[in-house]
Amino acid sequence: MRAILPVAGAGTRLRPHTHTTPKALVHVAGKPILGHIIDTLLPAGVDELVLVVGQFGEKIVEFVRETYDVPVKVVQQAEPKGLGHAIHLTKDAADPGEPVLIVLGDTIFEADLKKALSAGRSSIGAARVPNPQNFGVIELEGERIVRLVEKPAQPKSDLVIVGVYYLRRAGALYDALQYVVDSGIRSRGEIQLTDALQVMIDRGEEIGTFPVTEWLDCGSPEALLDTNRKLLQKSEGGNAPLDQVIVIPPVYIDPGARVSQSIVGPYVSIAAGAVVERSVIRNTIVNRGAEVSDILLADSIIGERAGVGGTYTRLNVGDSSQMYSAS
Repeated sequence: MRAILPVAGAGTRLRPHTHTTPKALVHVAGKPILGHIIDTLLPAGVDELVLVVGQFGEKIVEFVRETYDVPVKVVQQAEPKGLGHAIHLTKDAADPGEPVLIVLGDTIFEADLKKALSAGRSSIGAARVPNPQNFGVIELEGERIVRLVEKPAQPKSDLVIVGVYYLRRAGALYDALQYVVDSGIRSRGEIQLTDALQVMIDRGEEIGTFPVTEWLDCGSPEALLDTNRKLLQKSEGGNAPLDQVIVIPPVYIDPGARVSQSIVGPYVSIAAGAVVERSVIRNTIVNRGAEVSDILLADSIIGERAGVGGTYTRLNVGDSSQMYSAS
């Protein structure tokens, strides 16, 4: 099974972190966002990845190839023209006669993918939400999708697209995408995947839905910290004993991190290479290679190789930054 992962998004709401790191590689609960997604796909039978990358794409490719033993194809999206455009660019990387799985590279989800992929029909991951006007809305007749509407002002359903798409014939999808491109069909100025899926439906393709039981947003600092909390609550814990460190679970401390003389937790993730000394930290993500010392830190995200220390209590510090109070 081939999976296409569009990971070219700029992640503007996660700045300053995404000034130097692609959104898909921002850490949460011990690994990059993309790592959580791939760890869900591989057990479901995915054995090839197609990455649609933009700025900092080389970092994404390096992470995937160093972390996973799976074939990887890379497609460059030089301009952000929409999700449909990103998928359209992958035509030469797919087999028209085979199925294809499309998974957005910035949303961590839980679903019974094995069941969905073995159902024998195209289907879209779906969930019910209280604010469907903010999403792509699904309208059903029985179990079959009859209409997809991108962010309607007056939605006719509370069932929305989560960002996981299984199409049993890739060729039908690319034909529909080509029609959208050639016809100049645009939604909010972009080439949208939902428009191509609607073309497929209008041509007689039966597309159903499958339930997504958990849908974790990583699009803003607040959402990222919330997702970090939820994932840590589900983790098995098991951090090794640390000298002169009090750990209040749930906490993730990478074996490659160095933590001393500190109180850590609850809801703290400390990535590889990070150093935490003489600090009290809760509800915080400390990224790779960051240094934290002599600080009371809460509700914060510390970027890669950043350094913070002193009396600040809430921070959102980008990569390679330094922030210390005067002694």
